Amino acid sequence: MIKEILLADTHNYHGILDERFIDLAHQFSRLQDARTGQGGAALAVYFRGQKVVDIYTGLKSQTEAWQPDTLAVCYSTGKGVLATLAHILVSEGFLEYDKPIATYWPEFAQNGKEQMTLRHVLSHQSGMFDVRNIIESAREMLDWSHMLDVVAATKPRFLAGEGNAYQALTFGWLVGGVLEKATGQSLDQLMQKYLVEPLQLDGAYFGTPANELDRVARLIIQPKPEKPASTQVEKPKKPQMRKSSLSEKVITWTGQDPQDFQDAMIPKGMKNFSFFSDEGLQAVIPAANGTFTANSLAKIYAMLANQGEWDGQQLIRPEVFKELSTIQSYARDRVMPIPMNWRLGYHRIITMGKRAKNGFGHIGYNGSGAWCDPERDLSFAYTHNFQIGSITGDYRLWGLTQEALRCTDQILKGRKGWF
Repeated sequence: MIKEILLADTHNYHGILDERFIDLAHQFSRLQDARTGQGGAALAVYFRGQKVVDIYTGLKSQTEAWQPDTLAVCYSTGKGVLATLAHILVSEGFLEYDKPIATYWPEFAQNGKEQMTLRHVLSHQSGMFDVRNIIESAREMLDWSHMLDVVAATKPRFLAGEGNAYQALTFGWLVGGVLEKATGQSLDQLMQKYLVEPLQLDGAYFGTPANELDRVARLIIQPKPEKPASTQVEKPKKPQMRKSSLSEKVITWTGQDPQDFQDAMIPKGMKNFSFFSDEGLQAVIPAANGTFTANSLAKIYAMLANQGEWDGQQLIRPEVFKELSTIQSYARDRVMPIPMNWRLGYHRIITMGKRAKNGFGHIGYNGSGAWCDPERDLSFAYTHNFQIGSITGDYRLWGLTQEALRCTDQILKGRKGWF
């Protein structure tokens, strides 16, 4: 793998590039070059409110090349987008962080949730992380209204504010549900009116419309090599215990309970469900199936890097921006195996050494990610359709994040540096 990266083509990309970020583009090319037949990727960066990188490479599907307007499934990267919409609506006066959710959603006041607030949910302190035991089949996630009823009736695993546990899937129904109840508008209407139109985004959906499905990058399944036929008579196989995945091993090593991870991340019946199917893409599952262009994600975070202002519009009030960007808890998370430093809907930036202590964003299970650093007035987004799974991101995301920060420091400080 290292040899492939070192010997890779450094110009395997198309799109827009400010030459000050040429090293970032070269790294993007190196990381994608050896696997362009397996999928595609896009990278976008804004600096000081201007787009400086918007490049792409590889395949969108088995027969189509990635395009400038290709949408990608971004898993939990979409949580940061949903949180941003919530902050805009708080700025508009529709709801408050510390009022009980039941104020806006009376049915929510069940099973000890009477005092649970939007702040508890955005900072993953609600105790509502369990998806595995609240539905019988992953296919129930296709029904938005049904899932709102389910979470309204669910009992938290711990009292709100008494712990941290990443709401891997439930976050979308909790936040999206209260936004709909507080405004009387659908999530799609809210996205269009308060985020897509003001920022003139070129692709951002929770529930991809049927007429946009052709823009979505699909998984390219690699055929498994056939095993040579054996000439020996095979002995009956003994039943074997399922081997623990790397993620489960990491969680165990950190002293966490793998059951909490499973309850948060893996609904029952996932064998009968795919986020990449047409029905999976069209469903509203905001914590996991949002589709975005890299440019849209980077533009949203460019607005956040500019402390809520864009093109003369103050989308997020200064006092709200201060709240959303403040770390809410340093407590150990019951689901995530690394420190997250949760803000209101975002976590710290994960790099390979560079510091961005006031930066924040969100990664996705497939190694996509988007973030901003207000101190550098910088935003970043990386999307792709490779078959990857990791709850802490992918080394490509970490490496590209590191190089984006290094290129920016070259401009701001006259040297790139590693830390």
